[in-house]
Parts: sequence; C-alpha cells; structure tokens
Amino acid sequence: MPTASSSPRVPVEERLFSLVLALLATDSGLTKNEILSTVQGYRQKYAHSGDNSNLERQFERDKDDIRDLGVPLETIESPGQAGNNQNLRYRIPRGEYELPADVRFSPDETTLLNLAAMVWREGSLSGESRRAILKLRSLGVSTTEPVLGYAPRVRVRESAFDPLSSALEKRQYVRFSYLKPGDREATVRRVAPLALVQHQGRWHLYADDPEAGVTKTFLLRRIVSQVTTTNQTFPAPSADQTERALAELDEVWNAHTAIVQVEPGSDAATRLGKRRGTGVAASGALELHYSDINIFADELAGFGPEVLVLAPGDLRDAVHQRLQRTAADHG
Repeated sequence: MPTASSSPRVPVEERLFSLVLALLATDSGLTKNEILSTVQGYRQKYAHSGDNSNLERQFERDKDDIRDLGVPLETIESPGQAGNNQNLRYRIPRGEYELPADVRFSPDETTLLNLAAMVWREGSLSGESRRAILKLRSLGVSTTEPVLGYAPRVRVRESAFDPLSSALEKRQYVRFSYLKPGDREATVRRVAPLALVQHQGRWHLYADDPEAGVTKTFLLRRIVSQVTTTNQTFPAPSADQTERALAELDEVWNAHTAIVQVEPGSDAATRLGKRRGTGVAASGALELHYSDINIFADELAGFGPEVLVLAPGDLRDAVHQRLQRTAADHG
C-alpha cells in the first residue's frame, strides 16, 4: 500500500473541487474525519492512527478558500452533540447555491447547457469522485450524486507557478519582472524561492532577496514576464518556510480592516458576509479583513452599487477611482 509520502501529488484545484463535490453529495453534512479520510487530496495523506494536524490545517485553509470563491459552506452541530467541536459537520446547502428563481434560459440555451452537462457528468463524477461517494456510503453516510450545475469557480494558477515550483524543488535562483501597484514599469527581481503558498485564494511566492538581504512575498499575478532560472543554487532552508509565509500573510491580513456597508439580500451581502473573520459593526456594516488594498478594491468595485466603503479612506478612494474609470470607459 502506498504511503502518504509516496502518493502522487494532488493539485490544489482538484482537492478543492473534490471537497465541494463531497459536501454537495449529502444533506446531513460530513465530519472533518470523514472528509480527511475519504476526499481526494486529503485521503492520500490521512493517517488512520497517527497525527493529522498538518492535514487539518490544510483543511481549514481550504474552507476559507472555497468560501472566498463564493461557495456557501456551512458548519452545523451533530444531532444530540451540541457544543462538541470534534463532531461538527460541514455541508453546502443546495438552496443557497442555486441560480436565482428569476433566471430563465431560451430553448437554444437550454440545449447547449444540456450538451455541456453531458460532457461535465463524466469529468465531474468519474474516477476518484465516484470512489469517494461509494466510500462515504459504506460508512453509512447518505449521499446523492451532486447536481451538474454546482461546479465551483476555482481560480486557474498563474503561468509563473510551474517554473517557480520547479526552481523551488531544485533550489535554483530565479529572475522575473514584477509590477508593483502604482509603478509604471516592472522591475527585474532575482530571488531564491523558499515556498509557494495559497492565501485567500491567491498564490504567493515567499522568497529570499539577496540584494535587499530580506525575505519577501510576491503575488504571482503581478509577475509580468517569464520566470527564468539561473545555474546558481542555494542551500535548503532549515525552518518550515511554508508555515512562516502563511503566518506573515495572516499577520498582514489581520492588520487591515475595512468597514463596508452592503445592500441587504444582495450578492455582496452573501459573499462578503461569509468571508473568514467577518464581523458586524453596531451600525450593521461588515468588518472585513484584507491583505492587499488594490486587489480588495478590485473585488469591492465589482459589486457596484451593492457596496459602500465607509473606512478606511484610502480603500474608499481606490474603489471610487475604479468605479469612475468604469463609468468613463462605458460613456
């Protein structure tokens, strides 16, 4: 039997997709143990009689990521075990993940959707997904095959990911052009890649910058050139760079809070209200954490009139500028 270390690596997109499929397959929800031991991407690393703390932390990050993608993940208590956090159950309620009742399709559109569904059925429920559902049923969990319309919108990895991942494994220095917000031109960076991490649904490179003498975090979406490797290598770092990178990103995320008024019952209220760490102010406005003001401003501007930023002022100005630019672009 293959061990966790010898099992093939499961891409994060596949793991998130498998998690969504599993949580849609049962109305009563799944416990953390059922998820880790059955779902593709977790079960390969699951130790039936060992320490699964790293896998549990990965699951906690994955929960935040699929919520950030707009998936309404719920946590419910097991019947008769109120207050027992070890037996919390997770599910995705179908009623909150369906198209609005007023959305209608023409006959031609329906035909195209049906054709797409036929193709999607084999891709979404073949192989590992079907085996996971069968295993859940063998554990006594009542399941149904997920409806085809429930495909999560998983972000595609940036083109820089694969060459950076290869350089990370070989411990090679890399070069790339990086465009910081507000700069007109990109600057060439030469760094030693230490970790690739996903935080709040976005990929980051944690790297050592030998010229500056510090470690830095780079957002992959801001790498605007091909990543090239050099012949120069660097020694393997002693500490867990992945945990360090995520801790620093969490520190930045917690340090920035926005007060945002949302239209009740709107898409913005649903999506923003389910973000990790969201609080509600006395006025009813949402208190939201964010890491990058420009990315968050892009996100908030996408909700249009459903969102009004109350604070901080620089975020409010950034959203206002984007809305003005959109209005000007459309006359």
